[in-house]
Amino acid sequence: MSLSTDIEALQGFLERHPRLFVLTGAGISVGSGIPEYRDGNGDWKRPAPVQYHDFVNKAVTRQRYWARSLVGWPQFSRARPNFCHHTLVEWEKAGRIAQLVTQNVDRLHQAAGSREVIDLHGRIDQVVCLECGCGLSRAKLQQELATLNPTFNALQAEMAPDGDAYLDQADFSNFTVPDCPNCGGLWKPDVVFFGETIPRQRTEKALDAMLGSDGLLIIGSSLMVYSGFRFCRLAAAQALPIAAINPGRTRADDLIDVKVASRFEEVIEALQRRYP
Repeated sequence: MSLSTDIEALQGFLERHPRLFVLTGAGISVGSGIPEYRDGNGDWKRPAPVQYHDFVNKAVTRQRYWARSLVGWPQFSRARPNFCHHTLVEWEKAGRIAQLVTQNVDRLHQAAGSREVIDLHGRIDQVVCLECGCGLSRAKLQQELATLNPTFNALQAEMAPDGDAYLDQADFSNFTVPDCPNCGGLWKPDVVFFGETIPRQRTEKALDAMLGSDGLLIIGSSLMVYSGFRFCRLAAAQALPIAAINPGRTRADDLIDVKVASRFEEVIEALQRRYP
């Protein structure tokens, strides 16, 4: 089918299902300058992100993670919501979104003005101590990282999707990682790493909201991570209609009723002609 035909099918889907459960992925933040993890086939563009087990158990992994984060954070923290985020704010105000869930950790939905957002994988603008549970803003930790590691702080590098940067040839052995001042525990970004479990209450809240909606709309996600794919599996099992806007392949292509193989920003104008 042509793009215009796909968009027409999507418009019909939106009109028939006025209260949507919306799941967003990395693709929605590309327009804000944050790169995607995966290519159009759903494969990693770079080596997979850090694993939770490695971060907790290997000092060298923590040095590598925080060194890259120190360099990448200034760029990442300057990212601002784009037209896609603002469009979903307008949909929420119009009562079209029953629940917005994002796989992103950038908090750009909230910055745009969305009120009912579940950050499925957490938020990268905060860090938490794995021992005592105290929290700290990522901006505050940035100051300490920069003071302890002036050489790395002076580096410039391409930004990576997790708010870090690509430092492929760097030697991280002399990088100093600060501990929690309260208990000496490990600082970890308040996000769900690969190999880590999403808090049960968060998942259950999202799944309950989906089952109370008229349909599932996926925007900018390949669904290769099970935490996103599970929504499609449950929706299909419950005969809940599914639509997706994503330029590449998704893990749930065989479950999706309406698919627009394009970026959200490329279809918004056409959608607004009939779905203002």
